[in-house]
Amino acid sequence: MMRKRKGYPVYPLTNAQKFHTFYQNFCPKKEVLNIGTSLTIEAELDVDMLRKAIAAAYERCDAMRLRFARDKEGTLYQYIVDKDDREIEYVDFSGKTMEEAAQIMTQWTQVPFKRCDSPMNRVVIIKMPDGYQGLYFLANHMTMDAQSLICFLKDVIEIYCSSMYEGVEYPKAMASYVEQLEKDLAYEAGSKAQQRDREYFEKLIDASEPIYNGVSGRAQLEAERARCGNQALRAAVNVSDSVDSALDVFHLEAEPTKRLLDFCEKHHVSMATLLLMGLRTYFQKMNGNDDVSINTAIARRATLKEKRCGGTRIHSFPFRTVISPEKTFLEGIYEIRNKQNEYFRHANYNPTEYFAYRSKKYPNQPGRTYEPMSLTYQPLTLKDKEMDKLGDIHYKTRWYPNGATTQAMYLTVMHRPDDNGLDFSFEHQVKAVTREQLEYLYYYLCKIMFKGTENPNLPVGDIIKLV
Repeated sequence: MMRKRKGYPVYPLTNAQKFHTFYQNFCPKKEVLNIGTSLTIEAELDVDMLRKAIAAAYERCDAMRLRFARDKEGTLYQYIVDKDDREIEYVDFSGKTMEEAAQIMTQWTQVPFKRCDSPMNRVVIIKMPDGYQGLYFLANHMTMDAQSLICFLKDVIEIYCSSMYEGVEYPKAMASYVEQLEKDLAYEAGSKAQQRDREYFEKLIDASEPIYNGVSGRAQLEAERARCGNQALRAAVNVSDSVDSALDVFHLEAEPTKRLLDFCEKHHVSMATLLLMGLRTYFQKMNGNDDVSINTAIARRATLKEKRCGGTRIHSFPFRTVISPEKTFLEGIYEIRNKQNEYFRHANYNPTEYFAYRSKKYPNQPGRTYEPMSLTYQPLTLKDKEMDKLGDIHYKTRWYPNGATTQAMYLTVMHRPDDNGLDFSFEHQVKAVTREQLEYLYYYLCKIMFKGTENPNLPVGDIIKLV
């Protein structure tokens, strides 16, 4: 007999959701799971029609109506309510400056959600001081990731456009969250696929112990070695005693971005592959190790149903490469691509299980790690055919920091909506990584990527010397 809460069937959390609770439990600031963003358009919007479009989008997306509760043992579980009848707020920032408006939305982003039996998102219709209008959207990471968030916003826009403009079709239905959830839970219940994925990752971990590479060189590792009197130590502590974070964004212009994208197209690799190659080469340069590990996020949205089911599907794993200075830049790129393809095939594996297995294999004191940072590349943009139907309308997106992170440094690379250039958003612990260190990393990352894409047959060691 299926258990129910308030008349709704209940489900356990997926591994992707458990991964979020795993680090939220260590974090004194519970807003660490908040994702805040705004999308504004240079147009007069019909607020009533927009409210209706938002309500319709809620109805079409199960994950927007997710709720959590705890059982008697204190274990979290989830259920989906039929309706969300909340009044959609409207805030007019006309009398304020752009900075003041951004500050208010940043404050909204830093208010944690109530955990049990309450909505896990907030939508506010906003009018900005520059006359742009649109939405502020806040979601809890246990219910959405960047891809499902963008998917929801696109749905709102498409529903709105179809009711306002002739010849704009009503968007196709969203996919079922529950259907994907049940697939995930079946996989996690001891399937053959799960066993294959476990064997793949355990074999990777068993091969040998990784080594920590610091953002500014070997100082952290050497300090840790000295502290515990072990010169063979390969892990270091890179987080600070404070989870307070800042968001520093660097903008790569449209034209150089296009050169990088052209290289990716020509050599049949993804932008994520090129970014990984650039980052690992930077760490190789700074630390003198050919062996580099970086955490990478995998979206797990290969099928159309996965792309449109909402929810959170990201799994994050350490991505380790050993590339000798004699190998050419292009050989390194292909090595990363091949390994990424293997990862994608096994990405349903539980990341928490990965880290538990690794810490048993190579026991370290709590807080020590091999990875100096995490990388997410977000290919999805709002720039697509529905937006084109609005004619040449300008629009802006912005992310707001939640003010907390349990990692030293997390880089998200996304395309800007207005010119498709790249934004490099570094969320970092203020006491662990400085703005100056990030500027240095970003400067050399770009130099490495351009030198490598312009001279793909140059050995990695030469590129390191030349930049």
